Amino acid sequence: MNDYGMGGWSFGMGFGWIIPLLLIGVFIYIINNNRVNNIQNDSAKDILDKKFANGEIDEDEYKSKKNALKD
Repeated sequence: MNDYGMGGWSFGMGFGWIIPLLLIGVFIYIINNNRVNNIQNDSAKDILDKKFANGEIDEDEYKSKKNALKD
């Protein structure tokens, strides 16, 4: 008979959660890092276009700010 405790799984059950936890942490870090990089890469015109598309600014304000960006 084996007396290793829990069929030989005592070490894995005690520390087996570390690897999945690390993988989840790395995955979250990669997702957040990509999101931050995408936000920082938007130009002023891209941001202005998004605000106009979302209805945050009206057409007159959009046109005046677009002309200001050309200068």
